[in-house]
Amino acid sequence: MWILPLVGYLGSVLGFCFLTLAIASGLYYLSELVEEHTVIAKRLLTRLIYFIVGLQLVLWVIDGLPFFLTLLGVVSHVIYLGNMRRFPFVKLTDPLFMASCVLVLVNHFFWFRHFSDLQHQSYSRMTSMYEQPDVPSFTEIASFFAICVWLIPFALFVSLSASDNVLPTIGSEQPSQADGGKNKRQGMVKVVVDYVLSAIGEVSRLAGWKKSDDRF
Repeated sequence: MWILPLVGYLGSVLGFCFLTLAIASGLYYLSELVEEHTVIAKRLLTRLIYFIVGLQLVLWVIDGLPFFLTLLGVVSHVIYLGNMRRFPFVKLTDPLFMASCVLVLVNHFFWFRHFSDLQHQSYSRMTSMYEQPDVPSFTEIASFFAICVWLIPFALFVSLSASDNVLPTIGSEQPSQADGGKNKRQGMVKVVVDYVLSAIGEVSRLAGWKKSDDRF
């Protein structure tokens, strides 16, 4: 068969595109909700950070998770909490914000390596093919990563706002002022989505796929 595999590849690409658009639309909608309910979002995120810190300590005490990795997670969430001091505004060059971005990747790497080593050691100790490895299930590991590693950074990314001139040039200290002297904020998700859409429109215009006066 020659055509059916091509149809399968085409379907996979289209499915990935639709999934990406659905996620982007959902994030866009969540960002608008946060803009409308800033006080509630800040209170919810703050309590969520405290809850996850307590959860990690409970997992260390009861389930025996590594102390240093737990300490890394607690310190990371304390730094995430520091981003709430000017919520929902953020300066992308703020050392605290940049440290938060680095800590997300560091936490993911070390926790992933921990669970990988744990699984390898468990399988290496097995003496029979009928034994069951004493390792967390995929659901447990995925839930841990979703709640204890990625939830707060993802929520901050959706909730934090940036000034209108953050992309493509970065460096504004305070959000821009709208008419009437009020702060005009724009969610980081909306900034990224609008920037990507404008870049795609510019590429399409340069390639001759659309006229310069057409809207994307």
